[in-house]
Amino acid sequence: MKKIKKYLFSAAGLAALMVLLSGCASQSTKSGALKAPTSGPYHLIYQWIGLPLQHITVNLAHAIGGTNGAGWAIVIITLAVRVIIMPLMLNQQHKATLQQEKMRRVQPQMALLQEAMKTKGMTPEQQMALSGLQREIYSKNDISMTGGIGCLPLLIQMPIMIGIYQAVAYSSDLAKSTFFGISLSSKSMLLAIIATVLALIQSYISLIGIPEEQKKTMQATMLMNPIMTLFFAMSFSGALALYWTVGNLVMVIQQVITTFIVQPHAKKRMETELKDKPIVEVVTKAKIDEILKPADSAATPVAKAKISQEHADLRKRNQGKQKRKK
Repeated sequence: MKKIKKYLFSAAGLAALMVLLSGCASQSTKSGALKAPTSGPYHLIYQWIGLPLQHITVNLAHAIGGTNGAGWAIVIITLAVRVIIMPLMLNQQHKATLQQEKMRRVQPQMALLQEAMKTKGMTPEQQMALSGLQREIYSKNDISMTGGIGCLPLLIQMPIMIGIYQAVAYSSDLAKSTFFGISLSSKSMLLAIIATVLALIQSYISLIGIPEEQKKTMQATMLMNPIMTLFFAMSFSGALALYWTVGNLVMVIQQVITTFIVQPHAKKRMETELKDKPIVEVVTKAKIDEILKPADSAATPVAKAKISQEHADLRKRNQGKQKRKK
């Protein structure tokens, strides 16, 4: 559920940002390009991101030459960005695998806790105690609440996507460019389909080697990436669809590396670490029963023994008083 929310949040934020940027320039010049913004935050984004990428794309297109030069320039920029952030993403996948392995080890404890959470008629104190046990499971076993996956790769890519959109939309040269007959300034169904198919392949490879119980919960989240890809690639220009197509091709290669190299290495490392530092057992059936038992029986065995001893001492004192009276 957390992964689904993260995908939806990312999609909503990216969609809102892209729609705002595309809507800020509705006038076209005689060359067919949109009129670049001259004030406000859109102008700043264009000045610091879109315009530099526009110059890079145009220069690369001229250097490559031919009618497909602009498209190849976008391909080169996309590959450069993806290659730069690939080590970061592989490192995050390595951390995520370690976290998943730990989560798999503490799953019996989490199952006990989740079952206890369904108990009806719990007091606020009991609910707080159970929540505290969950935090204790995570802290004592060094498990991250975020699962080891961050948003930095997406944050790095967002300016590039915006810049490519603006570079093509606001350039008279790039607005007329094509890539093997596909307009870079108009929507492209073909590129949207190719990008989506590549996203589906990447999602399929990511499920290889995953235990069946985890695979069932991951299938829904794995469909989010292809759905997002199809939506965005069909909603914006061919330049962005080309960016997603090339990016998803790199993601397929990256997923192959992750599935067959990174994840096995991470699992082997986790096995070694757990030999030296085993999983800490925080939640037990006895502890759950102790928390959930009725208030009138809430005394611990130690407390009960103490009360019994006090009663015995009191009886002895009373017996002593009665003897003195006699």
